[in-house]
Amino acid sequence: MAVTESAAPGSAVHEGILLRQSARESAARTYARALPIVPVRARGLTIEGADGRRYLDCLSGAGTLALGHNHPVVLEAIRAVLDSGAPLHVLDLATPVKDAFTTELFRTLPPALADRARIQFCGPAGTDAVEAALKLVRTATGRTGLLAFTGAYHGMTAGALEASSGAQDVRVARLPYPQDYRCPFGIGGPRGAELAARWTESLLDDTKSGVPRPAGMILEPVQGEGGVIPAPDTWLRRMRTITESRSIPLIADEVQTGVGRTGAFWAVDHSGVVPDVMVLSKAIGGSLPLAVIVYRDDLDVWKPGAHAGTFRGNQLAMAAGAATLAHVRENGLADRAGELGARMIGQLQSLAKEFPCIGDVRGRGLMIGVEIVDPEGAPSCAGAPRTTGLTGTPGIVDDDDLSADPLLGGPTSTPLPAAPDLAAAVRDACLDRGLIVELGGRHSSVVRLLPPLTITDEQAAAVVDRLADALTAVARAHT
Repeated sequence: MAVTESAAPGSAVHEGILLRQSARESAARTYARALPIVPVRARGLTIEGADGRRYLDCLSGAGTLALGHNHPVVLEAIRAVLDSGAPLHVLDLATPVKDAFTTELFRTLPPALADRARIQFCGPAGTDAVEAALKLVRTATGRTGLLAFTGAYHGMTAGALEASSGAQDVRVARLPYPQDYRCPFGIGGPRGAELAARWTESLLDDTKSGVPRPAGMILEPVQGEGGVIPAPDTWLRRMRTITESRSIPLIADEVQTGVGRTGAFWAVDHSGVVPDVMVLSKAIGGSLPLAVIVYRDDLDVWKPGAHAGTFRGNQLAMAAGAATLAHVRENGLADRAGELGARMIGQLQSLAKEFPCIGDVRGRGLMIGVEIVDPEGAPSCAGAPRTTGLTGTPGIVDDDDLSADPLLGGPTSTPLPAAPDLAAAVRDACLDRGLIVELGGRHSSVVRLLPPLTITDEQAAAVVDRLADALTAVARAHT
């Protein structure tokens, strides 16, 4: 009998598929470059490759897999639709599956929004929902400008890219996003967040700022691709006050932060902020493509067909999404993510004391970032002052000559430079040890952990252990 490729050793199948992918697919491919694996089976946190190797997946489809791979409640919901004979493609027609999804989604929304919300089903990707949100507020206000933030990521289509960090567009005013480690004002903490808020107020109220009143403000409660940077709750409430008092719709991009990932069902729940528009995708489809916006009913002024999409009626995704939303809600997985995430962050912060290449550990719930820095590099100009706990802090250089600055209100410190090559080495060392992570941040120097909400205590410990082992190996190689 001739030996077919399917009967060849696993490593040969693995290599053959990767070679054909490299030869056939676009140069724009991303994850495939950093993660040369060929998944063939998956369950929960675990992926098995064509070469027989097993991995702990802390990428989770960039946060899409709230329940991990092939969760039984998701598979059951999909099978139920398939077995029922229901249509799989219905454009935007009403169906029982769609009604059940919408009902479950509204049950989870902030009550003040759910009580008067409208929902728009968009194309299957989150970036299309961002486009819909921008179009909505521009239509409702009659204005065109937009407020967005440094470090933001909202998608890859034209309008979403305009609002993302790095884009240059006269219609988008870029505002400072508060953070501690690399504070744009060199301060960090509540003082840095306060200055960021004042900057926003000044830009809007100064008649000579060159920024007319915008159609809306879009923000991420936790910047994901920007480096896992949680916004302070007080600052989020301040943004809500600033926008509300000036009749500027506030858009919360919860594409990656939603469905329990940060320790609350929606990341805005931590601050009690009720946005005018929420952009939702990723986990709401239960691993399948689905994207929507929900918004205040008085913004619902666009004409029929003003935003459409052929595949906005994905019945399998709605069934899987409804099952996922219900399972997260009924089993308290958001609270579980908050507790386990805090424990993992604490363990990683302990690791930072051992590894000078760890500049900062931050996150919220099971959305965690470890920033890798060059321990031998010169401090960067964007400081991150601390009023306490400076001595011996990894990744921080104390600036004694600035310690009495009255504006800063205490000792200052300067972070070490980002080390993207070192971060890539850590990611690769993790993969060698059966742990899938990815990078983010301004310089692709932040190792990001996005495990499913179903991760067990034992699996969480294994993730931290494998990351520690990878750090040890990289530190040894770079000494």
